[in-house]
Amino acid sequence: MMHLAKVYIEPTNYCNLNCRTCMRNAWDEPLGYMPLAVFRQVLAGVRESGDQGGTIGGVIDRVTAPGGILSPSAPLPSLAPTFFFGGIGEPLAHADILTMVAEAKALGGNVELITNGTLLTEEMSRRLIGAGLDRLWVSLDGARAESYADVRLGGALPEVLANMLRFRGLRPPAHRPLPQIGIAFVAMKRNIADLPALLRIGNKLGATRFMVTNLLPHTAEMCDEILYAHAMSDISYLASPWVPHISLPRLDIGDRTAGVLYDVLRSHRNVTFAGNNLGSASDRCPFIEDGAAAVGWDGSFSPCLPLLHDHLSYLEGRPRHSRRFVVGNVAERSLSELWHAPQHLAFREKVAHFSFSPCAYCGGCERSLSNEEDCFGNAFPTCGGCLWAQGIIQCP
Repeated sequence: MMHLAKVYIEPTNYCNLNCRTCMRNAWDEPLGYMPLAVFRQVLAGVRESGDQGGTIGGVIDRVTAPGGILSPSAPLPSLAPTFFFGGIGEPLAHADILTMVAEAKALGGNVELITNGTLLTEEMSRRLIGAGLDRLWVSLDGARAESYADVRLGGALPEVLANMLRFRGLRPPAHRPLPQIGIAFVAMKRNIADLPALLRIGNKLGATRFMVTNLLPHTAEMCDEILYAHAMSDISYLASPWVPHISLPRLDIGDRTAGVLYDVLRSHRNVTFAGNNLGSASDRCPFIEDGAAAVGWDGSFSPCLPLLHDHLSYLEGRPRHSRRFVVGNVAERSLSELWHAPQHLAFREKVAHFSFSPCAYCGGCERSLSNEEDCFGNAFPTCGGCLWAQGIIQCP
């Protein structure tokens, strides 16, 4: 996708909780809040592109009129990208977040926001709904008060669930009420047993979206919590052409099939399930393919969320340093200019081909411990060790 379809906006990297899973546990960066003027520079870039009759990265000059005839005079559809308020921080802690949501929505696209739910007061809920928010994501990493508090230090599950239930009730009555409610869950050994109960809780809260991601450990302590050690080691083995391949159709999952399917998945064969290969490397960047970009609280423009900040994570139990990749700043250059910047276009093209060394599941040389260079000759930033590209970690 060559046009800008989604903009991740980080209103702040400050948070009122201290979660075990957070990048900020192994991080030394200043905290700050996005100035409203900087946010409006983002909106101005999108608006400017729309005024020119196109999208950032592509032009729409005709649309389909009734009857299937292309009409150059027909009104253009909304050209605004989806705005997603999130990042390393709590968006509702920003004093101008309601203004940001309302002004983003005024451009005509979808607007989403992720929160830990602790600041979702009645007034905040009413004003978010009134501002036109399309989807509210709430991070819930436990279905019991004890398991939730064990991960989200400083948070209380009963309070968050009460906030969500009130938010649901405040939405205007409709067949499909807005904003929609989504739940994001970080799966790890200490909480995975809570997932079925969390789905049931979500149903009571009116959640229509559930997103489960794996844990990206940022501290040595959290390395023991990952649930994908075998999945990563299997990739290089199962992708081999000498490994037998088995293709499965869609099946009813129940008492008769669940155990059998588990045995097949663990049979050291390359499995394709309903046309989706489960054994080979994904090598697909969800941010690049979905036409996304990220803007940090300070106005920094990056191709994706993982490259928005310097950070430490652990790969195969070894510390891996990821250096941020910033194309420029929206306070100094327009969003359209940054999107079309040669270094940004070159990076997107390189990632689309994904000819990086397989650092994520090779784990061999020292080059896998940073994104500076890889053994295929790629220079910074390299993406072979990115777990988003292997479908291990994902964002809403």
